[in-house]
Amino acid sequence: MKIKSRNILRKTEEKALVNDIMEAFGDVSSFTGKKLEYVQSDERDFIFVDGEPLLFNIEGKIFPTVKGALKLNPVRRRVVVDPGAVKFIINGADVMAPGIVDVDPTIREGDLVIVVEQAHGKALAIGRALMPGKDMVGGKGKAVKSIHYVGDELWKLEQK
Repeated sequence: MKIKSRNILRKTEEKALVNDIMEAFGDVSSFTGKKLEYVQSDERDFIFVDGEPLLFNIEGKIFPTVKGALKLNPVRRRVVVDPGAVKFIINGADVMAPGIVDVDPTIREGDLVIVVEQAHGKALAIGRALMPGKDMVGGKGKAVKSIHYVGDELWKLEQK
């Protein structure tokens, strides 16, 4: 993944971004008072926070990367998986409904979600819900399509 351009956000853009994060996830303390840069790469656009890729643009929406979710630790849009699913998810597998133990019931089909492990609540992946949250626990089949996960190219992306 090659970075094409980097620009520090203007105060008005920064304020709008922080408001969007607050509305979606509730907590913005990880982003206030930090240097925010809009970074374009050959694959995706990102928001770097003090040099780390903590947010990325997916289909026109800003959403945390796995590193961003680890810092933000959001309580909304979470899909919690059992320990048996972890090794598959960190290798890029989609999330299967039988491995889900808890979910935000407000998740709708098509929503972006954060997949977290049950033991410590740490983010493992970012994905797109393939079914409503209320149908995930105890359901069958694929529940979340993986977009980005621990150990992938985006996870390894460093400030350059």
